[in-house]
Amino acid sequence: MKLVFPRLYAIMDSVLLRTSEIAFADILAASGVELIQYRNKQAPSGSLLQISLNLVKVLNPRHVRVIVNDRPDIARLADAGGVHVGQEDLQVEDARAICGTERWVGVSTHTLDQVREASKTSADYIAVGPIFATDTKKNPDPIVGVDFIRRARQLTNKPLVAIGGINLERAAEAFRAGADSVAVAGDLLTVPDPGARARQFLSLAAGTLGRAN
Repeated sequence: MKLVFPRLYAIMDSVLLRTSEIAFADILAASGVELIQYRNKQAPSGSLLQISLNLVKVLNPRHVRVIVNDRPDIARLADAGGVHVGQEDLQVEDARAICGTERWVGVSTHTLDQVREASKTSADYIAVGPIFATDTKKNPDPIVGVDFIRRARQLTNKPLVAIGGINLERAAEAFRAGADSVAVAGDLLTVPDPGARARQFLSLAAGTLGRAN
């Protein structure tokens, strides 16, 4: 059975945060966001664990799943909802061995061959991209474009998450191309009213449900 995946996947990148992690997560949760990935590549392991523990403590009672970027060990210790790994991180099955079956494991892909391989693993979802140009990563992979989503959709039944330069207009394109969800960082973290923007994304997602071509 295909996983029913939240249509908005909020990426809370520590580099872009203008307030505390807890304060921002509270804004997102109050706006209806159900899935938040915490990305912090600078924090020492102890600090990362403490922040993750705090996020889980605040968000779990509100039925918001916390995904930890890169670190399955932190995800398990914090009792987070899952981990997301890239192509240069641990393999999916290694992350699964650490996290267990009760947590989600997601993986980034940038080529169709990577999508095929990810589809054979125990990954719960597959991120595809960057779909558009993005400023949230220092050395992003080459842009793959919206048509990549359509082609990836033909290769797997796992949920596909479009990532990379996603804003409201581009999110609509991604949904129409077959994405189950859109991962958004900059267009949530850098706007004057993140809560209102999150609600706009959720409204857009609800309006495009079932319209993929």
